[in-house]
Amino acid sequence: MTGMSVESDVVVDAIRQYCHADNPSAYFAFNTGNSYFHLADEPGLIVYRQVGRYLVQFGGPFAPVEARTQLLREFVRFAAEQRREIVAVQLQGADAAPYLETGFTVNQMGASYAVDLDAFTLAGTRFMRLRNKIARALRTGLEIREAPFGEWETQVRELDAAWLSTKGPDVKPLEFLVGQTGGKHQNLRRLFVAERDGELIGYVSYAPVFGSRAGWMHDLSRRQPDSPPGVMEAINKAAIDTFATEQVRWLHFGFTPFTSLNAPRFPGYSRAFHWFMSHLWEHGEHIYPARTQLAYKEKWAPSAVLPEYIAFQHRASLPALVHVFRACNAV
Repeated sequence: MTGMSVESDVVVDAIRQYCHADNPSAYFAFNTGNSYFHLADEPGLIVYRQVGRYLVQFGGPFAPVEARTQLLREFVRFAAEQRREIVAVQLQGADAAPYLETGFTVNQMGASYAVDLDAFTLAGTRFMRLRNKIARALRTGLEIREAPFGEWETQVRELDAAWLSTKGPDVKPLEFLVGQTGGKHQNLRRLFVAERDGELIGYVSYAPVFGSRAGWMHDLSRRQPDSPPGVMEAINKAAIDTFATEQVRWLHFGFTPFTSLNAPRFPGYSRAFHWFMSHLWEHGEHIYPARTQLAYKEKWAPSAVLPEYIAFQHRASLPALVHVFRACNAV
């Protein structure tokens, strides 16, 4: 067994082939900075980051269904050899069985959201405010289009820095459970930009989604601090129009913690942790802007709400949750 890096192309192939649980964020598995656990001469892998005394795992085991429990058990042994514990995040409901069999506590942590583009329309009174907001943004002279990343990389980096500066002097860019731009696998992503007179006003990066709800995920989005309202919505509408012409079925909006906590609960779940997630939805905006994120996603009337889970190697644990946020640079 090994916890060492493997070739990133091998990771991409494994995610595409073994995305049995339909994890809409699966492409995060080949983010820069991840480590991979796999068994010699066996298919599949586990994605993780070492943070303090925890191995923070992303998603379930990306492996053939019949091999997933054994791969997880070997990963548990691997962690024990290092005197570390495992906490796994962004599990899908279909991921739960191997964790329950191996003695983990599995709780819902939030949900991801998706729009079925086959049935999507902005017509009708429900979307009047959204249509008006987009129209006002476009009247400011914005040009919106899909663009090669290389053409805009410098301005994207400058915009990222300007956007981050508005969050406070000590805030770091989020990692691990969000996407990236640039790097070896940029060719798998798509970039839509809003520009005015050659200046980048805002952008949205879309990531590939594998599985039965294949399509694209609305991933990183940034805008100039003084940009007009509606820039993000106008970019996303242009992307939807493009995807529709390509007969793309699903547009995903990714995971938001603390939201839609009404999914069926697994045996042995922690009532205290469930209460804590509900408490963070009500009072945790200073920890994570879940309400703001969800409000943007609900503008597009998602047709699928997909519960996502966290699995603790033993009991649900606040220190383990803190290490998840540490892996993300959120604390």
